[in-house]
Parts: sequence; structure tokens; C-alpha cells
Amino acid sequence: MIDVIIAGAGPIGMMLASELRLHGVPVLVVEKDPEPSPVVRSLGLHARTIEVLDQRGLLERFLAVATQYPIGGFAGIRKPPPTGLDTAHGYILGIPQPTTDRLLTEHAVELGTEIRRGCELVGLSQDDEGVTVELADGTQLRSRYLVGCDGGRSTARKLLGVDFPGEPSSADTLLGEMSLTASQETLDAANTEIRKTQLRFGTMPLGDGVYRVGVPAANVAEDRSAPPSFDEFRQQLREIAGSDFGAHSPRWLSRFGDATRLAERYRTGRVLLAGDAAHIHPPAGGQGLNLGVQDAFNLGWKLVAEINGWAPDGLLDTYHTERHPVAAAVLNNTRAQMELMSLEPGPQAVRQLLSELMDFEDVNRYLIEKVIAIGIRYDFGEGHELLGRRLRDVELKQGHLYGLMHDGRGVLLDQTGRLSVAGWADRVDHLVDTSEELDVPAVLLRPDGHVAWVGDDQQDLLSHLPRWFGAPIG
Repeated sequence: MIDVIIAGAGPIGMMLASELRLHGVPVLVVEKDPEPSPVVRSLGLHARTIEVLDQRGLLERFLAVATQYPIGGFAGIRKPPPTGLDTAHGYILGIPQPTTDRLLTEHAVELGTEIRRGCELVGLSQDDEGVTVELADGTQLRSRYLVGCDGGRSTARKLLGVDFPGEPSSADTLLGEMSLTASQETLDAANTEIRKTQLRFGTMPLGDGVYRVGVPAANVAEDRSAPPSFDEFRQQLREIAGSDFGAHSPRWLSRFGDATRLAERYRTGRVLLAGDAAHIHPPAGGQGLNLGVQDAFNLGWKLVAEINGWAPDGLLDTYHTERHPVAAAVLNNTRAQMELMSLEPGPQAVRQLLSELMDFEDVNRYLIEKVIAIGIRYDFGEGHELLGRRLRDVELKQGHLYGLMHDGRGVLLDQTGRLSVAGWADRVDHLVDTSEELDVPAVLLRPDGHVAWVGDDQQDLLSHLPRWFGAPIG
């Protein structure tokens, strides 16, 4: 029996596989597509995802092939980046999704992940001991857990019968990479003029005459999995921009909609959902991939705890209780952004008012923190203002904090030198540091960097350790 089968070899599946393999958990990833997708749906990573990469020692790989851009903007309203953001990574990391996929896959394979491509999930059943997975070729596999990371049309979610309520797509956008013969001057002028009324139109140079092109579709497609034809794409360019700009030699073509849906539950017994399998929303703010990677980061260590036998009661259920509200909030902010992009007089009036409000630093910061996900606070109950929040990276005498979290364990960051995690040393590292980077005596961090306890009293610490790290040894 395999400990965990993951359906879907995209960035969410690969992030989750890496988190599991970091602790030696056997993982099999099954993917229906025979080759990685060339489609570039995501173009960047936000601050919280960059922090996640830093916490696992992956950031340097990404920085080597990506471009840093300033943070800013909500619903296309551009303002100077807010000052004082609570992160050491106050930038957007520009990187096309296939590159993100490749880097995360390489990391997962280095850690020992097995990936089987061309293997489509078609059936599943579960009992008290595990999950039976059926593949399209008739193969049956057995695992302790199955995680569906298989996208918005998730087979795992459908087989489970999990409701996916929300709103269907009301507008499709065509997206692709192709060669254009029009001059850059012509394209720049078109971008400036057409985007006054069509924010979904745009051409972005990729080099050697190749461009990433987006244009509103004529209607909503019945078959959402079918890419548009190149003739359809060129026709829409002529319809919207008055020219197809000499488009030829497409590399790939795709379509996406603005559907907004959220799975009713993220866990059904031994089967869980993550990423687009659990939530879909309009691309406003570029939050989708980031939200999914952060799902995997939240889920990974909890699955490890269950499989390795030290999870306290209810730990795995906190995956749903913590991440479901986060996704609901992202769905709402993308709904709001889409409304603000409408050309109708009412939304335009609200857009103008919001633009004026964003001139206030606190308003700008509040909205940006929503998009880049550093304002998230899980509900751990009453207590210190840090409780439930992820702790930003801080400089310590031993090095920076995130650099000391690559093993995916809990951390007690102790400025008193008087505390102890004896009994949990196999799960929690004890870092004694008196550099006074924190304005609190000590914090207990979960493996995902969220603050589980703040204080200086040993007995109080002992009462909180079991909640997240189970019973002590000995």
C-alpha cells in the first residue's frame, strides 16, 4: 500500500509531494497528460508563495530564472507599492507557469517522488483503512490517502460527489502564444487604446517576434476543455482590435472563463482536495496558483503527522477549517475586482471612489495584503496578535529564520533561553536566539510558519505543544 497517491502533476501536486517526501512519506503522483503542459496560465508568484519557497530552500532556483516586479494594483488600479509590508519579499516574482511546474517537479523528483504520466484517474472507493484508486488502463492501486490536485474539472472531486457551488463563467478569454508581424509601435498603441475598454485584451512580447496574446472570446464555450481554433483567435483579434496583427505560427492556444466556485468540503474521509480542484475564480490579481501552492503547504505537514502516527485528534480536519475560509475570501476579492473592471456607470463610479481611497496608505496596504496573502490569520482562538499569523522572515544569529526551516519541522524561537521542547524534539527544533528581532519573548511555529503560541511560561508552552504536535515521547 502506498501512503499517498496524488492525482495531478501540476504545481500544487508537486508542492504537496515535496512536503511529504521531505519526511520520507512514500508518494505516487498520477497524471493523465503524457507530457507537461506548455500553457502559461500563471505569470507570477506573490509574497506568501515566495516565502513558502524560501522556507523550503527553493527560492534561489526561482530567483535565478525569474524577474522581480514591484507590488501594486487592485482591479487594475495602479498605485505606488505600500510601505512597511510585513514581509522580506515585497515584490512579485515574474515567472511563467511551465517554469514553475518544472522547478517544483525537479525538486519533488530529487526528494524521491514517483510520477506516472499518461495515467488517468477514473474511479475510487474508500474504507477505514485506505483508498482504492482505479486508472483508465484498468490498473488498481491502494493508498492510505488520496489527494485530488487535478484542476477545476477535478475527477477526484466528481467521483467523491462533492458539491462545487458558485457562478458559471459569464465571459471567456482566449489566450495563446504566437508570432506577430506587426511592429512593436503598432502593438503598443493597440494595447494603450484598446485596454481603455477591454482589459482582457493584451499582447506581451516574449522575444523573437513571439507574443503572449489575450483577447475576449465571442461567447462562452460549451466544452471548456477544448482549445479555440487559430481561425477563431484571429477573428476575435480583428473583431476587438481591428487587426490580427499578422498572427501566425501559434505555439499553443487556450481559453479560460471567470467562473467562481468553491468545494463544499476539502476532505471526505481519506480523500482530500487542493488547488483548483477545491476552488476556481477569475484570474484578477493572479492569485490562483499561489492559493493552491499555499493549500499544499498547509496540508503537507498534517498528512505527514497522520501517516507517521503523531497527529493529535482533529489535526487533518484543520486543513478544511483553515483553508476553506481563505479561498472564500479570494473568491470574494476576485468577484469585487471583476465588478470594478466593468465599464457600466455604477461600477465605474465605485472604481473611481476606490482609487481615491487607495491613496490612503492603510487602504492600499490592506488590499494588497489580501492579494499577496500575507494578511491571513487562522483562527487559533483568543490571544496575542501574532497568534494564527505566519511569522515573517527575521535575521537571527544562526542565520535568517526561513533558512532554518528547510526540514519542514516546527520551531520554538526562544529569546529567553529558559524554555524546552523536550518530548517533542523529533518534531520541533529549539532555536535560542537573543538578537531581539522579535518583540515577544518566544514563539512556537508550526511547520508552515504560522504562530501557534506566544509567551515565556514553560507550563503554558507544554499545554499548547500537544495541540499541534501530538503527545510527547517518553
